[in-house]
Amino acid sequence: MSVDAKVFLWINGLGGHFPPLDRLISNLANDYFVIVGFCLVLLFLWFGSRKGRESTINQTGVICASISLGLSQLVVYLINVIYMRPRPFFSLPAHLLFYRPTDPSFPANSTTVIFAMAVAIFLWNKRVGIWMLLIAAFHGFARVYVGVHFPTDILAGAAIGTLMSVGVSIVVKKLDFLVQKLLDFLRPYQLS
Repeated sequence: MSVDAKVFLWINGLGGHFPPLDRLISNLANDYFVIVGFCLVLLFLWFGSRKGRESTINQTGVICASISLGLSQLVVYLINVIYMRPRPFFSLPAHLLFYRPTDPSFPANSTTVIFAMAVAIFLWNKRVGIWMLLIAAFHGFARVYVGVHFPTDILAGAAIGTLMSVGVSIVVKKLDFLVQKLLDFLRPYQLS
């Protein structure tokens, strides 16, 4: 048995013993709950600060997060075209505490999206980004706990999201003048 399968069985074996904890972790493992929450954070960062410099930094972070999210999804799609890894509950005696996803297990799609957003925001706003990273890490753990991903699926998703965010942030810093023009163009259309 591979190390990946052994770690999966150990983490997944923690579940099924205390139903209230299982429900809490299942909610945090939800594909949409954390993603929608993070999108609301991006909206708050875009519209929430009125100070000139803080607003520009937050909005640049939101732009980076949005681009990183899109590029990460493209990478996941391309990997899934080439490699379709089955979910762990097909080959291992998993405690499935979640619905049975039908898409490939590798890389973890929701973890990729969440880490793309969290790392991009962290690179521009450490105070908010650190909380997003902690939630992203817990979401990844929760996906293994509920039985729908191997640990390497989570690690690969986190790596893809992180690499896309770092790459996009580097490019955005080099093209700062274009970002400033975009933000100046959008300012009249912001909420007052």
